[in-house]
Amino acid sequence: MSAADQGVITVVLCDDVPQLRTLLRYAIDEHADLEVVGEAGDGQAGVDLIESLTPDAVVLDLSMPGLDGLEVIPRIRERSPGTSIIVFSGFTADRMAREALELGADRYLEKGEDIDTVVASIRDAVEHRRVA
Repeated sequence: MSAADQGVITVVLCDDVPQLRTLLRYAIDEHADLEVVGEAGDGQAGVDLIESLTPDAVVLDLSMPGLDGLEVIPRIRERSPGTSIIVFSGFTADRMAREALELGADRYLEKGEDIDTVVASIRDAVEHRRVA
């Protein structure tokens, strides 16, 4: 039985800071309905991974080597349209949120948010994309 059949939300983490990915993985995997299925440290690797895994959600940083998050968002929309995109960025929302959302992101969170907010945003974005 696949993760989707069990009601588990699959998540890819795309951030260039390995320690942050590790912390997010541990925190997300603590929830029985969420499973981190992959990680990428740069934008192109993230796009490739998302295309091959077609996860329910991606937690995406904007500032990464190679392709940045703003370049990655439309590529994810094109190659894995069912994947919810939760931007998790060090840039303040007033600075970048509108552009990220216009490009196709589902949610925009600043990196100062607590993990419960991140988890709730993943669940909410996936639920909204599934019913759309």
